[in-house]
Amino acid sequence: MKVTVVGAGAVGATCADNIARKELCQELVLLDIKEGIAEGKAQDMMQTATLLGFDTKITGSTNDYSKTANSDVVVITSGLPRKPGMTREELIGVNAGIVKGVCENILKYSPNAIIIVISNPMDTMTYLALQSTGLPKNRIIGMGGTLDSSRFKYQLSQHLGCSPSDLNAVVVGGHGDTTMIPLIRLATWNSTPVTNFLSAEQQEKIVKDTMVGGATLTALIGTSAWYAPGAAGAALVESILRDEKKLFTCCVYLDGEYGQKDICLGVPVTIGKNGWEKIIDFRLNETEQAAFNKSAEAVRSMNDVLKTL
Repeated sequence: MKVTVVGAGAVGATCADNIARKELCQELVLLDIKEGIAEGKAQDMMQTATLLGFDTKITGSTNDYSKTANSDVVVITSGLPRKPGMTREELIGVNAGIVKGVCENILKYSPNAIIIVISNPMDTMTYLALQSTGLPKNRIIGMGGTLDSSRFKYQLSQHLGCSPSDLNAVVVGGHGDTTMIPLIRLATWNSTPVTNFLSAEQQEKIVKDTMVGGATLTALIGTSAWYAPGAAGAALVESILRDEKKLFTCCVYLDGEYGQKDICLGVPVTIGKNGWEKIIDFRLNETEQAAFNKSAEAVRSMNDVLKTL
């Protein structure tokens, strides 16, 4: 198996590091446009191989897409990172050109690759990747909801005083501060609804803190987060390459599911060797569906920017 990670910044390098440590593939290519960055980080990671006990071969490349040939999965992290006070919408103009170019170059050498999009604004970049490549919809996956759901579990664990691993909790909708929908009604602590243990005030705070999770970190560290986004990308790679059929919230193309069409938005899907394989209907209540529809409207407005480029 072969995996390519495009973008050797903090998110891409963290994603690659997680993939190598778990030995998810025999060969891993890290590619970046900036001279020497990918090669240097690849060497640095390879020098941890004997210390961490992995045998994955990591190669760095400065914009030479021929080295990515025959990749089974490609993770796209490249693009301008969000800066403090910057909205995801403001990233569209710059990142659309980057993501479209990356997809074109990748498919020249890996026409059968499954593509995972991490670049922001993620919902719009996922839609762009699908529309510009013409690939089957199951082979384009946006990572956002996987990360948001992990942040949701973190917030819940802080209030419950429990292990995040004992929680099942998902976020649907757009990957944005105002568009994501943490489904606290459906969240469970080892099969027991978390709402049995949390006051209404706690529930409201958890939802709000989850929604601004990315912005909170951006304000603290001065740029977008990287550990959790990188790990989220690697988790999707793992479910694909090991055909795990795990359930993640991912940004995928909707054709009537959840009442929406011609849009890529975060919904629960199973992830396996074919990419995303099935959309799971969580049967949203009236309030949740209304929020989902509002989220879709906001994402469509961002997608409309693509028409002006």
